[in-house]
Amino acid sequence: MAASLTDLFSRFLRYGLVGVLATAAHYALLVALVELMQAPAWIASGLGAALGAQVAFFGNRRFTFDHRGALGPAWLKFQGTALIGALVGMAIVAGGVALAWHYLIAQIVATLTGLVLTFLINRRWTFG
Repeated sequence: MAASLTDLFSRFLRYGLVGVLATAAHYALLVALVELMQAPAWIASGLGAALGAQVAFFGNRRFTFDHRGALGPAWLKFQGTALIGALVGMAIVAGGVALAWHYLIAQIVATLTGLVLTFLINRRWTFG
């Protein structure tokens, strides 16, 4: 039991590290689209999430889960999981903005929610 909790914690930390890189890509695109192109924050959040998902997939495939299975099926599952995370995130950002939160505060809440949600799904289903 202790070994499984240690492994779970270790993988979650690795997932978080990969997530930092993916989130940096996500936020860079989000801010660029909102600030430079005047895109709605919720749309920019979704596009940023799509970019971040690609960074996250390749980092998590090897570094977090050491997955050596077929690339295609794992990529499709990961994209499905990322889509769920993106839709939840977009809803949180839209709701936060409607409540007069700054879009980046809403995005931080969305990111933290998505971190836990997608880790659990990817651990069991995508790379399990």
